[in-house]
Parts: sequence; C-alpha cells; structure tokens
Amino acid sequence: MLSEQTKEIVKQTVPVLEQYGNEITKVFYQRMFEAHPELLNIFNKSNQKQGKQQTALAQTVLAAAKHIDHLEAIVPNVNQIAHKHRALQVKEEHYPIVGEFLLKAIKEVLGDAATDDIMNAWEEAYGEIAGVFIQMEKAMYEAAAWDDFKSFKITNIEDQGTSMKSFEVEPVDNIKVPELVAGQYITVRIKPTNDDNLALRHYSIYSVKNDGKIRFAVKREGEGEKKGLVSHDLHDKYSIGDTIELSAPAGDFKVESDKDKKLLLLSSGAGVTPMFAMLEDEAYKGRNVHFIHVNEAEKDVPFKEEVDALNAMNENVEVTYHLKEKDGYLTSNELSNWINEDVDIYLCGGITFMDTIFDELEKLNIGQADVHFEPFGPKMSITNV
Repeated sequence: MLSEQTKEIVKQTVPVLEQYGNEITKVFYQRMFEAHPELLNIFNKSNQKQGKQQTALAQTVLAAAKHIDHLEAIVPNVNQIAHKHRALQVKEEHYPIVGEFLLKAIKEVLGDAATDDIMNAWEEAYGEIAGVFIQMEKAMYEAAAWDDFKSFKITNIEDQGTSMKSFEVEPVDNIKVPELVAGQYITVRIKPTNDDNLALRHYSIYSVKNDGKIRFAVKREGEGEKKGLVSHDLHDKYSIGDTIELSAPAGDFKVESDKDKKLLLLSSGAGVTPMFAMLEDEAYKGRNVHFIHVNEAEKDVPFKEEVDALNAMNENVEVTYHLKEKDGYLTSNELSNWINEDVDIYLCGGITFMDTIFDELEKLNIGQADVHFEPFGPKMSITNV
C-alpha cells in the first residue's frame, strides 16, 4: 500500500504529466526498444510511428496519477488494456523492464526537476500500478481458451466491399473454440514481408456462430509508406488452405443485458465488424436495434448483403446507411433524430471518426461516459481522464 506522502507527491506531478507526458512516453519507447529490440515483436510499430501508442501510455500514466488515492477508479481502463496485453502475450516479466525505462524517461525529460523524492514516489507508485495490471492479466491468462499463439487453417476468404476481406478459420490442433461474444477480437501474428520483426494485430470477430470456427475481418489499411504491414500481407499473400497464428479471443466491448432500451449501433469503415456481430446476435434475441453505418460510398459498405437480409427478416431491426459522398459528415442534427434517453449507444470506428462523433454527441449533452465505445487504435489515446 502506498504511503500518504507518496500519493501526495504523485498527485503534485499531475500538471507536469499533462505538459510533458507525451514527450516522456516518446523517450520511454525509444530507449526501451534500443535496449530490448525483441519487444518490437510485441508492440505495434505503426501506432508508434503515428504517436498513438505514446499518447495512450501518457494518458494511462496521467489517469493513474490523478486517481492514485483510489486506483479502483481506473479499473475499467486497466481492464481494457489488460485484455490487449493478454492477447499480445505481455507477461509479468515485462513489467520491470517497462518500469525501468519509464522512470529513466521521466528523469531524462524533467532533468533536475525530477528530484529524488519524485523519482522514489514514482518508483513506488509504478510498482503498485503494475501490480493491478499483473493480477488482472493473471486471471485473464487463466480464463483464456488457449495459451500463446496457435495455428489455424483458413477455410474461406470473401471480399467485403472494396477494401475489406472476411476470413473464416478453424484450429489445426485439437483446440476447442470457446463460445464467442459479439464485440470480441482475435490477435493475428505474422512475419510481414520485408520486416525484421513479427507483427501482431487485433481484428474484430464479425460472427459468433458456435460451429468451431472463428470469423474475423481485415481492412486493407493505407498505401505506400502508410500501408498496413499486416493488412496488406493478409489481403495479398494469404489464401484458403494457408495457416495463420491466433491468440485466444479477447476484449471487454460487449452488449449490456438491459433489453428494455433500444440498441443504437453506430460505426464507420472497419468499425462495422464488431457491430455486425452485435446486430446479428441481438436481432435473433429479439432486441430492438438501430444499425447506423457511415461509409464513403454504398459499394464500399462491408457486410451490406448480410445486414440487409437481417433487416428484411427482423421487424425489430432498423438500418441506416450514411454515405459521405452524398450525405456529407454525420452531425448532431441528424443524430438527434435517433438518440433519446431510451437508447443505449455503441460506437466503433477509427480514431478520427470517434473524435468527430464525440464532438457531435457533446452538442446533444452526451459525454463519453454515456457511450459504449471501441476505437480501432489505442483507446486511451482518445479517453477523457
């Protein structure tokens, strides 16, 4: 348990973290990877280049500092991160490495302002925070359907719109695929073309059919220097019959059981993947669902045929496609037609889309705390702390 003196010192560093947090985490990752290049086999280098991971870590450290008196307040954030850590196979032995280089980064950036008292307080605080993660992740490892990464055979691949492919896989070994939950994701591990490291990526499950197979979708991300290392290889180099490595399903993004409220599923681009799983699952359970998907053009809408079929077969399902090429950006005026106090809002998409929608929702006096959301990117990079 942290001493009151330690807590007070940590809280006093909050303004410093607000000002220098991103700089500290940038130095942290740089120094850690220089000393431990093997960790590049775990961390997402694309998120590193874009600064998303640095921002997410800075926000996590800031949240911990603000709530150091009551760390239970950040448990929802820790839980979401812990799911990803388990999926990536982050282990207890990695935490001392992270702690060492985080403290060194604080000292390097703050210089003489990082007094011995501050450094000692943060060393103690990091141990406490790391302990919360380790205990939570230990329970997740014990509950996981299988350990580490296992081989799966690709049994089907289909185009979904012009930039997405859906993959259906089944285990090569005698692994039992667990009962899947709409909103979960799997983690793919491959050795990308012309890259020295393994690369791991999370992809949402688009169907929770209980038939021993796993179905996930991959959007082809970027082109040229910005092209997605993993998504391009999966699109261009993997075929039916090939094998691929997956870790067990993970994630805490799921539909709450309150069926009295109408479900509003709002997505953009690849964010349709978990939303389609939720739509399919909840439609068959009889819940009222309004599925709203934002896309550039109708020809690019993933799973459109399947969504339209669900809409036609279920009176409790309503579907809206907001096409930016003719409708422009989705605004609060349009959202106000669909949102009221009897609606549960679920939101999924890229970081830019999420930021835009949150800005529009704020105009309707709806904050982040009122929305269930999952960005395609580090969640803490857009989470209010």
